[in-house]
Amino acid sequence: MTRKIAVLIFPEFQILDATGPVAAFEIAGRIAPGAYALEVVAAGGGEIASSAGVRIMAAPLGDGAYDTLVVAGGIGTRTLGDLGESVAWLRRRASSARRTASVCSGAYLLAEAGLLDGKRATTHWSRSDDFARRYPKIRLEPDRIFVRQGEVWTSAGITAGIDLALALIEDDLGGAVAKQTAQQLVVHQRRPGGQSQFSALLDMGGAHGRFAGLMDWMRERLAEPLGVERLADQAAMSPRHFARAFTAETGVTPAKAVERLRLEAARVRVEAGHDPIDRVAEDSGFRDPERMRRAFLRTFGQPPQALRRAARV
Repeated sequence: MTRKIAVLIFPEFQILDATGPVAAFEIAGRIAPGAYALEVVAAGGGEIASSAGVRIMAAPLGDGAYDTLVVAGGIGTRTLGDLGESVAWLRRRASSARRTASVCSGAYLLAEAGLLDGKRATTHWSRSDDFARRYPKIRLEPDRIFVRQGEVWTSAGITAGIDLALALIEDDLGGAVAKQTAQQLVVHQRRPGGQSQFSALLDMGGAHGRFAGLMDWMRERLAEPLGVERLADQAAMSPRHFARAFTAETGVTPAKAVERLRLEAARVRVEAGHDPIDRVAEDSGFRDPERMRRAFLRTFGQPPQALRRAARV
């Protein structure tokens, strides 16, 4: 069975949001001949310029039948008023497509089309606050690489589109084909780290900046008390100066950085499913399982047990 896939683009789309999934499906189609037929579409068709200025030839939007719709993201989504035709097309075609997916800020188009109301979804972490304000009916999970809610899939920024495509390929053709596709792409079939955007978020200002060494030191001692005084002492700074400098460098307070590191470590172990929840809480520095549960609810919208069940499914 050949599955017809439409990749929707628009002026100033992010080129890798489109070409990453296209490459993954193309490679999977070579491994499993006849599995996919790919088409790039856009309002009006013709040559569509990406945000990099590179143009891709697209077919005009039509009423053809598609198995899967994939919506690219990019800075073009900042002017949603210009994308009305694309949104209306998505709303019509999604009712007949087997599944619909978005990469990065392509989630805005799905949201405008009403396809995410009442559903879990994600987008690039830098757009999360704006997205949550605009679409309060959507249960945003801003830390995730991708989220599946039934037959609607959303993913984080740029390279996460490849993670999304590999998951769609695995859903269609099984793990062996997805693994071979990932090997050809020279990427992980399943990105490590609990499939979380947290590491990327913390690395903004932290991976190579003045506090990079301190971040590594913190990760190795999550079970220990990591108050601002101890962190400042490790950084050889006064607590007040350290708190100001750390926040300016990383974009988060020291306490929030510690919590995020603990959440990242705890979520990986929770979803792995091997250790008791209370042991995870102790080892990751939350100490009290109830304290960890509250942090999970606040950040992920679900308690640890629910995430463990979802990971098993």
